[in-house]
Amino acid sequence: MRKLFITACMSLIALAACNNNKNQSQEQNQNTTLKDALGKYGILAGVAVNVDEVAGRTPKAQDVITANFSSIVAENCMKHESIEPEEGKFVFDDADSLVAFGEKNGMKVIGHCLVWHNQCAPWLFEKPKEGGKLTRDILIERMKNHITTMVKRYKGRIHGWDVVNEAIEDDGSFRQTPFYQIIGPDFIEIALKTAHEADPDAELYLNDFSMSKPEKRAKYVELINDLKAKGCRIDAIGMQSHNGDDYPELDEYEKSIDEFAKCGVKVMMTELDLNILPKPEKFGEGANVVEDYSYREEMDPYKNGLDEKGEQLFEQRYLDFFNIYLKHKDQISRITLWGVSDKTSWLNDWPIKGRTAYALLFDRDYNPKPVLQKIVDLLK
Repeated sequence: MRKLFITACMSLIALAACNNNKNQSQEQNQNTTLKDALGKYGILAGVAVNVDEVAGRTPKAQDVITANFSSIVAENCMKHESIEPEEGKFVFDDADSLVAFGEKNGMKVIGHCLVWHNQCAPWLFEKPKEGGKLTRDILIERMKNHITTMVKRYKGRIHGWDVVNEAIEDDGSFRQTPFYQIIGPDFIEIALKTAHEADPDAELYLNDFSMSKPEKRAKYVELINDLKAKGCRIDAIGMQSHNGDDYPELDEYEKSIDEFAKCGVKVMMTELDLNILPKPEKFGEGANVVEDYSYREEMDPYKNGLDEKGEQLFEQRYLDFFNIYLKHKDQISRITLWGVSDKTSWLNDWPIKGRTAYALLFDRDYNPKPVLQKIVDLLK
């Protein structure tokens, strides 16, 4: 009898220990954040932040950012129009605050972006005050001065720079921007070499949307190899990943990761979000900020939240992409969400102003969505 009693006690102790370990494991799972889950693969968990979030004017935002992300990038405050509103007059207040916030919290800060044809101060492409044409030499001088001033100011403090943003069309041709039309295709080489000279230790990137398009992918492969042959530093290629409910094609998306990695660069998902709202007719499936369509009620179906079907689609698409990231973990160096919460997502206003978007992993009150834990579990 005594033997049976001891055996029963030992069984109960073993069962209790097993349940305790199970509970601890579940608790540990719940406490694991996105930056922990990605960090074990050496991948930075990034997020684009705005000035209100950095300044603490948005409730809960800073806690969410510091708990879940290991890298930040400026959504807008480092773009040309914000930094150099007048030629030679630089305004660094917001950018300084963002860099200081990242440093204080041990985060890698990404500079976005040095050369982009959108969100530029008007003077950049205007003819000189003294008259005459805006020549190649003048625009090169303006571009180089902007790059040098920016990169030198944050030398040793910025982990990497999006040097040139959105230079190629979906069909693989050069985008007809003033930089291309006035300087020529070598504006990219000049920009990369200028940034490297200003901070030889900073990583340098090229960044663009619709990177799963075969023609665009082929052009970037050609461009990377050509620029590297000319002595340019390129550490990674940014696939913006403004994804939708039925685009990009997952196979083509994966092919781009593989093809870019073959060029000897890392791949980054730099502006990840998910748009499951109805697409306007003739929508380009990219992220061209100049696209603009009129508001119609039927194009804004989720004003009061996603329905069950929308929620399932949202979760499945995010899990599809993170399954790809896990498969290609050795080729990827950073995954950056383009915004912290649905409330501040740019997709509320693009390509149709005033819609209610559900694009990110935190809701409008900065609460994590259920899919975030599913992503963490997948990565673990």
